[in-house]
Amino acid sequence: MAGKVCVDASLVLMLLLPHELTLQAETVWRRWLHDGTELVTAPLFFAEVTSVLRESVYFGRILAEEGEGAFNAFLKLGVKGVGPADLQPRAWDLAREHHRPRAYDAQYLAVAEGLACEIWTGDRRLVNSVPVPWLRWIGDYRPDRV
Repeated sequence: MAGKVCVDASLVLMLLLPHELTLQAETVWRRWLHDGTELVTAPLFFAEVTSVLRESVYFGRILAEEGEGAFNAFLKLGVKGVGPADLQPRAWDLAREHHRPRAYDAQYLAVAEGLACEIWTGDRRLVNSVPVPWLRWIGDYRPDRV
């Protein structure tokens, strides 16, 4: 599985906050690190993750100390932001082509498409609405089938 993998905020948040798919996210993440996979993402990823972590503390879903720990862990993940020159036009086109109401997710799709790599997400609705073989849902991850 070496090479590159694009990750979105929903997947990484499963590493940082309790979720029913946290075990799958942790398992695939360890596999990628072991295999030397380069983890890439769209530039908006950093603002999305930071905002959700802060919101989780603000609304009391996690304790302040847990938020600080999650944020510090996030800063150490080593995910590389990739912003190709055509990111916004391609995201716009992908959102239109797949009848998406917003272009947020399409930015991740554009990064993965441009790098010819898989994108992994925790967003099942996205996977169900965008039928491309390189878009993978973490809930389908099985260590013996990657």
